Amino acid sequence: MYKCILALSALAPLAAANCAHGTSLFPRSQALSVDVAVFGFNGLEGPLNWHALHEDNLDCAVGENQSPINIESATIDKACGSSLHFQLDDHPNGAEFFNLGSTVEAEATGTINLRNKTYNLVQFHFHTPSEHRIDSEYYPEEVHFVFQASDGALAVVGVLIEIGTDEEASSLLIDVFENLEDIAIPGDETHTGPLDFGELEAHIQSSEIFQYSGSLTTPPCTQDIAWNVVKNPIYIDVDTFRRSKSVMKFNSRYTQNTPGQINLLSNACNGI
Repeated sequence: MYKCILALSALAPLAAANCAHGTSLFPRSQALSVDVAVFGFNGLEGPLNWHALHEDNLDCAVGENQSPINIESATIDKACGSSLHFQLDDHPNGAEFFNLGSTVEAEATGTINLRNKTYNLVQFHFHTPSEHRIDSEYYPEEVHFVFQASDGALAVVGVLIEIGTDEEASSLLIDVFENLEDIAIPGDETHTGPLDFGELEAHIQSSEIFQYSGSLTTPPCTQDIAWNVVKNPIYIDVDTFRRSKSVMKFNSRYTQNTPGQINLLSNACNGI
């Protein structure tokens, strides 16, 4: 495998602003500036070469429990959404909102309960298009709520986002992206509009949840992440969707292999 890894002239710093940004694994910078990603989604900065950007990214190329995946609904583990006890604190004055280069991210607070363990919300961020697929169907967008337990374990709740009418659109998404134009450039920061999570909590409680053990979907592709993907999507109106993707552009990792099977990059290397 190692002879197939493209070595760059110098290793870049370990990926900042990844999907676990703000957790104890990847704390926020203490500097006044916003952490901006040192990886991307195109060319040699993209997912096919993440393993060569830093020695700690090797799981991206050899890990056998990588995310995102194509969720096969007939065979994957499932749970009732109510079992997560998904409860987020409202932010009537908005939440801090950042452009990290790799995504746009908001800081918020809340908890879930997973297998009798409490996890605390660290942040939530977005991907366009969706990273997970259900029975091969992809969605225009996906939001990831990243939680961490006191022992350091990470869990993510992924919510798929479909385009709908103005009447169907989630008011939460409209409010999250209210000031999106203020963070059009990586490193910019602003505040969301007022956030009320009641509608989302009710949606998750009434939906089925797909569960599996996977990884971060950005470098260093750390494994043993408890994934909880909500079966039923929420909706975003066309205008808000267009505004969001105009800032994030394309920021999704390609679909990985079935958990427990050979990494696709490793498999490609073996065939050379």
